[in-house]
Amino acid sequence: MLQRLFGKSSVPSVTAQEAWTRLSEKGSHAVLLDVREPYEYKSGHAKRAKNIPLSQIQQRVNEVPRDHEVFLICQSGHRSMQAANILQQQGLDNVVNVAGGTSIWRLHNLPME
Repeated sequence: MLQRLFGKSSVPSVTAQEAWTRLSEKGSHAVLLDVREPYEYKSGHAKRAKNIPLSQIQQRVNEVPRDHEVFLICQSGHRSMQAANILQQQGLDNVVNVAGGTSIWRLHNLPME
């Protein structure tokens, strides 16, 4: 609702480095979701990322944990922000966007698979 009123998302964003640090510190209590299409994901993705494409996020919302911090990543940060907004609308308040996406993740030589 705030986004509709003010044109700004209430989803927090972090840098790729901050996301990796928090994922490493929290271990299994944090999740990284790559919302790119499967062919993009298969061409290389951030370590520990699970693939749920933006095009399927509403149908697969039950696969997103509600009790862990959930980082969302795409190629540039735009689709992941869209996915985060969708998840927030579904009642998930534990989502965080990775600003700059996989492009910045690679640029900083963070772990890839």
